[in-house]
Amino acid sequence: MTQDPKNLIRLARESGEDTPAEPLDLGLRVRELRKEKDWTLEQAARKAGLARSTLSKIENGQMSPTYDALKKLAIGLEISVPQLFTPPAERQVNGRMAVTRMGEGKPQATTTYEHDLLAETLTRKKMLPYRARVRARSVEEFDGWVRHDGEEFLYVLTGVIKLYTEFYEPIEMKRGDSAYYDAAMGHNVVSVSPEDATILWVTSLL
Repeated sequence: MTQDPKNLIRLARESGEDTPAEPLDLGLRVRELRKEKDWTLEQAARKAGLARSTLSKIENGQMSPTYDALKKLAIGLEISVPQLFTPPAERQVNGRMAVTRMGEGKPQATTTYEHDLLAETLTRKKMLPYRARVRARSVEEFDGWVRHDGEEFLYVLTGVIKLYTEFYEPIEMKRGDSAYYDAAMGHNVVSVSPEDATILWVTSLL
């Protein structure tokens, strides 16, 4: 039985440790949302229909706003009330980068593909990029359709492939061709060139 890309996705998800969520600082959240719009306290307070002193107290944690004040804030900031309570932690992660040199990818070999995981040192990624050498020459070599969560982008690097999908006719693709598709739809890729084709795959991690 072949190992399919959903196992790569599972490995990627398990590569980072879960950390408990930090309590939301509503005042900080409101200040960040205001500064994103490049508004002064006076401008934001006017748009929300609140006194400047009231907004200042909310931002500095000196006052717990009523639900009516929260609704005014949301309308003034042009967002929904739930967005006021959405932690901005993801936006606070800056400057992450991983460089993978040719031949440095983490190998994951199967009978149909030979994967090289890229940016393997980064944890908690939102995308799983990997380079694959396509060994398969026919769909009969697969144990049924490959399916997994998320969306997927495929780019042909070398050779010629045929992309089989559950709901579309097979498509022959050569170097420079690409496809973007729902990965929950059954899909398989085979090489139709004399040599093994190579492709870049990028899968979203939901």
